Amino acid sequence: MHPSELTGTYTIDPAHSRFGFVARHAMVTKVRGSIPVREATAYLNAGDPAASSVHVVLDVAGIETGNQNRDAHLRTGDFLDAAGHPSITFDSTDVKHVGGDDFEVTGDLTIRGVSRRITVPLRYTGTAVDIQNLVRVGFEGSTVINRKDFGITYNAVLETGGVMVSEKITLEFDLSAVKTA
Repeated sequence: MHPSELTGTYTIDPAHSRFGFVARHAMVTKVRGSIPVREATAYLNAGDPAASSVHVVLDVAGIETGNQNRDAHLRTGDFLDAAGHPSITFDSTDVKHVGGDDFEVTGDLTIRGVSRRITVPLRYTGTAVDIQNLVRVGFEGSTVINRKDFGITYNAVLETGGVMVSEKITLEFDLSAVKTA
């Protein structure tokens, strides 16, 4: 497929994508989780990446770490406040091709009603026509945020002097998008 054929509107496929996070627990181990996609679209412009855009809405109530008690706590006001802020959103403001298969997507990430500008390095992982004759593109990447920048300040001090949950959270993205137009 010629790169110019990639230009178009895409829907991110939630069944084949992951919006994940990693946090340090008790300063000794990592806890990984994911938040399901409520809606996610992208416009890709192969000839002019700056004309591309991304819009993502994640469903906070669906957060999953593999532990029901922890998931329930993450939904409370101590952390993500799913009742008051049911969505996490990202809206791009700029897309740059930085070389090869690497891009930087800058935009506004909103968590708990607090918006901060972040830049996410993404790597293009390929294009395929699937068994339903749909054009799919893939991207992956990660970035680090400070949860306190979004008003998530809950923590507990450990006897050893550390804290229960790290301030720095790694956001991970494994994206499969289907061309719709």
